[in-house]
Amino acid sequence: MTAGDEVPGTITGPANAAPGSAQRNRPRFDDLPVPDDTANLREGPDLHELCVGLLPLVGVWRGTGEVVYPTIDGPYSYGQQIVFAHDGRPFLSYEARAWLLGPDGEVLRPAARETGFWRPQPDGELEVLITHATGITEIFYGRARNLSSWEIKSDAVVRTASAKEVVGSHRLYGLVEGGDLAYVDERAMVGQPLQPHLSARLNRIAG
Repeated sequence: MTAGDEVPGTITGPANAAPGSAQRNRPRFDDLPVPDDTANLREGPDLHELCVGLLPLVGVWRGTGEVVYPTIDGPYSYGQQIVFAHDGRPFLSYEARAWLLGPDGEVLRPAARETGFWRPQPDGELEVLITHATGITEIFYGRARNLSSWEIKSDAVVRTASAKEVVGSHRLYGLVEGGDLAYVDERAMVGQPLQPHLSARLNRIAG
């Protein structure tokens, strides 16, 4: 992460984070009988020690990306928000939602949604479960490549009868210059070999 405004005793934020990001969080219910998820490490329960290696991911991220694949026209641009949050237990909750953009950046319609959990293990292995709104659930395994990047590969894919054929996925996530979150998602699906499908660069807007 890139140094920014420092809050004593907590974390530092990226230099190009959205104004007020350190004071913002995901919407939460304060009347739950157990701790709600927090996407801001300055608030809520302490981050579990097993999740310390994922600390740079915690927050709300928003930006734009590009979708390509041989079976679709394109490339197309999309907007996206990703939320990494925690409730003090040894996992991060994950939620991503996207919207398709027109040639002038206008929002055309809602697009992909997925949700899941990142589960770091004592030996450094990452177990990641992601479920897509299109009827697909993937189990990934991976590891941190360094202190600010992570690589995961699908080990199993389960789909409903109405879902597209997806047989594998490979993702890279990392903090890049300025503290933005960037990722690349390669997929093997609908008879095509593993190849780039999604890529995006997202700015921290909360956390």
